[in-house]
Amino acid sequence: MRVELHPEAGAELRRAALWYDERRSGLGDEFIAEVSATLDRICNSPESYAEWPSTPVSGQSIRRATIRRFPYVIAFERHERHVLVLAVAHGKRRPLYWLTRTNP
Repeated sequence: MRVELHPEAGAELRRAALWYDERRSGLGDEFIAEVSATLDRICNSPESYAEWPSTPVSGQSIRRATIRRFPYVIAFERHERHVLVLAVAHGKRRPLYWLTRTNP
């Protein structure tokens, strides 16, 4: 199964990696590595992740994967042939801001 990042999710990933690199050289690369590892786990078993609470029941179910070592989560939809990452979101900020990115 392949992974597709919503364009805004890709931008969030880049911004977060840059922010971490500003804090400590190489930390952004460590963040990217953890995100990549999480995406690999999602691809291997997308149904093993819980549905995101408080999301609308219509359409695709939105699932949530926590990124190890960092306070971020990945919101994603599983489709027949791919996983669509809706957001790489900080776990404590702006809850559900990314809901407009879902496919109707």
